Parts: sequence; C-alpha cells; structure tokens
Amino acid sequence: MTTRPGPVLASDIDEIATRIAPAAADLAGKTVLLTGGRGFLGRYFAEVFGRLNRHHLAKPCRVVLLDNLITAGKEGAVVPDLPGVEFQRHDVIEPYAPDGPVHYVIHAAGIASPFYYRAYPLETLEVAVRGTRNMLELARAQGARLTFFSSSEIYGDPDAAHVPTPESYRGNVACQGPRACYDESKRVGETLCYVFHQRYGTHTNCIRPFNVYGPGMQETDYRVLPNFANRIKGDHPLRLYGTGKQTRTFSYITDAMVGFLLVVLKGLPGEPYNIGCASPEISVHDLADRLERVLGRKVARDVVEYPDSYPADEPMRRCPDLRKARLQLGYEPQVALDEGLRRFMGWAMETYTGEG
Repeated sequence: MTTRPGPVLASDIDEIATRIAPAAADLAGKTVLLTGGRGFLGRYFAEVFGRLNRHHLAKPCRVVLLDNLITAGKEGAVVPDLPGVEFQRHDVIEPYAPDGPVHYVIHAAGIASPFYYRAYPLETLEVAVRGTRNMLELARAQGARLTFFSSSEIYGDPDAAHVPTPESYRGNVACQGPRACYDESKRVGETLCYVFHQRYGTHTNCIRPFNVYGPGMQETDYRVLPNFANRIKGDHPLRLYGTGKQTRTFSYITDAMVGFLLVVLKGLPGEPYNIGCASPEISVHDLADRLERVLGRKVARDVVEYPDSYPADEPMRRCPDLRKARLQLGYEPQVALDEGLRRFMGWAMETYTGEG
C-alpha cells in the first residue's frame, strides 16, 4: 500500500477525482467556500479539489477553507499546499464576508464525534444552527448553491418497518438526552435550509451521511473504527459498548466523497440525500469478526458498559435507503467492506500510536 505525506492515501484521492471528474466540469473557474475545511471530510474535499485543479478542470476552481481548528487535531493543523486552495481561520458562528463571488457553499463544519459533542454540547448546537444560518445568508446574498452536512442521526432509532431508512422518514428522536445536542441541531439545520429554499429560492441540499470511515480519522475520534484500530495497534482487547448487537452499515471514504460531490454538483433544489452504503448491515460483533479476517489474526474483545464520556441511548439499527441518490444522482458505492477495512487498517497500523 502506498501512502503519501499527510493523513490520506494518494490512491484514494486519485480514485475520487477520477470518478467525479465528469460531473466536476461545472466547477471550472468557480469559487467554493468550504466550512470545516480542516476536519476529516474537509481535508478530503481540499485534496480532491486540488487534484481536480491539477489534472481534470479546464480552468482551476478557487477553494476557500474556513475552520477554527478547535477539533482539527494534529491531522488538520498543517494545511497542505494545494493548487487553488487557500485557508482562512474563522469560526462560522460569526458572519463571514467573502472577498469575491462565491458559487458553492459546502457547510461541513461541525462536531460529529459522540465523545466531543458530549463534551461540547452548546458548541455543537451553535455551529449547526447559528453557523448554518450565517452560511445560508451568505449563499442567499451570493446566489450560491449551499450544501449542508446533516447526519443519519436525525432519524434517531427507526422501527424495523423503516429500515433501510428513506429520506421521507420523519425520525424517532429525543429532544432531551445525551445525543440530543447533535441530533436536534442537525434537524434544525435542515429546517433552516428548507425555510431559505422555500422563502428565498436559495438552492439548498442536505447530506445525511451514514458511518463514513477511512484514513485521516483522528485516533482520538472515539467512533467505532478508530477506537478498534487504536486498541488493535496497542494490543489491547476491543471494547464493544452496550451489547455489541447494534447494527450499522459502513461507507468507505472514497464512495462517500463521490456521493457528497454528486449532491453538491447535481442535487435537486431543496432535497436531502442519504449517502452511505446500503449493505452489509452488520453488528459491532460482526465488524470485529471482519477485522479479524482482514488482519488474518484473532482479536480479543470485551463487551463493556458505556463510559460516562460516550453517550448511551444510541440507535440499534442504522441502514440507508439509497434509491433516491441512485435515481437522481447516479450514485453507486463501489468499495466492498473488506476492501475498505483493508485500506483503513493498513493506514491506521502505520499511523496510530496505540496509546489511549
């Protein structure tokens, strides 16, 4: 496996840029404003835009990254030199005045790790509510397309009749509880997008990602795969919270990024889209079994209670219905789970310390 300096695989960036290149032609000569530009997803967007500028676009696009760097970690602290990409330190809960026209706004700023939104509930609410309002006002003034990164968490804990879960499902979400600051902030963010689209005609789209993983995730992210990789690197038993029977589908970063960019470039006005992988839906125990197969060795595991720092009351099932994204955007995931785990674990075993 070939790695490049920095927290991504060069082969993954090439794959994303090549797959999205036909749709990305519309970016030529345009300006993209990206919030959360040094987060996990923001770093991928920056690398892909740089690769598109270098190899695919007839005229480079200008990409302005905004981030306050509060949760960027060591992976996001160093901003790479990428063609057409620039960085400005800015907190999106404050208004932002661009220095020229903006054609696309990608609002990816947010606190997505349960560990961190448990620790910073008010900040989690502010970036998804006040930050979204600021970006919508900017997009309205500029006549830009805005894409808001929501979450599959807005569905809460769906009943079996709504799994796989379509965009039309209204959700089963608690407004009070350890996850409410994140779930409800994303729901309000989507409502703001709906209101601006309905009242002002602003072109808005909402992305609902389902369990995206890949190289570049911080070792201290505390979501399941970085957590497992950290434990494996440190030769410690895996910790499965709750019962370990909760199920998820997992989307490798290249598939997710192609889906995200298809929404940015081709999403129908006012529409939300599930982006993820529809299968396999597996339990956390099954995920540990998959890792054993990928690594070619046994991995010890313990089932433990939820720690105080990690919010309990998580959904028992999470699996997307992707028919809308397939029909309207031509979205089709291509990376099988075992292949994605192989890429992620190969990177993590070279990068993570195993401390924790």
